[in-house]
Amino acid sequence: ISGIQNPQFCHLSLLYAKLEAELLINLEGAVESRATYILTKLAERGHYVPYNGQVSSVNVLKARKTYEHLVQDCLTENLTSNQEHASGSSHLIGLVGCYTLFQYLTLGIDSAMSVYCQVAQKLKDKDPGQRLNGQHFTTPLEALSLMHVSLIRFHMKISVYPLTPLREVLLEVLKRYPSNQSFWRSYIQIHSKSHNASKARRFFDAITRTTQSLEPWLFAVQLEQMRKKLIEMVQRKPTGDVYATIPEIGLTNRIKALFEHAIQTENGAHCPLLWRLYICFMVSLGDKAKSKGIFYRALQNCPWTKVLYMDAIEYFPDELQEILDLMAEKELRVRVPIEELELLLED
Repeated sequence: ISGIQNPQFCHLSLLYAKLEAELLINLEGAVESRATYILTKLAERGHYVPYNGQVSSVNVLKARKTYEHLVQDCLTENLTSNQEHASGSSHLIGLVGCYTLFQYLTLGIDSAMSVYCQVAQKLKDKDPGQRLNGQHFTTPLEALSLMHVSLIRFHMKISVYPLTPLREVLLEVLKRYPSNQSFWRSYIQIHSKSHNASKARRFFDAITRTTQSLEPWLFAVQLEQMRKKLIEMVQRKPTGDVYATIPEIGLTNRIKALFEHAIQTENGAHCPLLWRLYICFMVSLGDKAKSKGIFYRALQNCPWTKVLYMDAIEYFPDELQEILDLMAEKELRVRVPIEELELLLED
């Protein structure tokens, strides 16, 4: 198998075309770009001829027809196959990626999104949505959704484009894949500078009720902390009018509540990262007593997580000996005894 029929070659060509497309300042002249040429030559299945600065309009039309038929054939094969991890899935992802980028460069964002939507609609019946425990592979629909989001974000960088399409895509895919960190990062980026937090909060509340994944809790905390940091930054500026229009709205208490609800879940209680973030947040508020209390609660759920003890030594240096005793009790190895460390510091 060679050329466009080879999944690896298809993905390699897609990567090359993406890198070339990222060099575009805008979509003017995109039809004649090197990225379009690469995707056109891929569909021709012939020998590659170096780019000379021109792309034949006839070849573009032929390539569009080729992509359309190949995607349809590969999609039909994928839907009728019972092998979830067959090379056909990889080939489908590569083909759709090439086709949508080709449509984007030659016809625009609407045509590219139309391809994604048509393919996604056909894949939804086969895709179970949320992954099972221990399942780490990416399904074709999830991979194509990642491409969809990336293309919209790229288009927003080089053109004027409304935020609504990106928001709608993210809302849909996050309901289906609540543990996907890439989707959550995109989601909080578009909401972090918004002073209207109600929509995002309602969405997070709805997601956390329907999934056992920890990612929604972690990103909900991050979004509230980003909003808190933004408000504090504005309040520090000598602009009394702005200070009056953006008051403190209980973000600290909300962040605490999010942490408390998260650690009450089965997965959250045994997540060292969640406990570390909670302790760090409380320390940043200057509440040393409550920070220590959370540290000891963390040890009850994650007693052999060495990094928790390391954090405690940094945050509570006065409790060094007590923390070392706790580590010894749990049979956690201390690389350098405290006595030897003191001698080294004296030298």
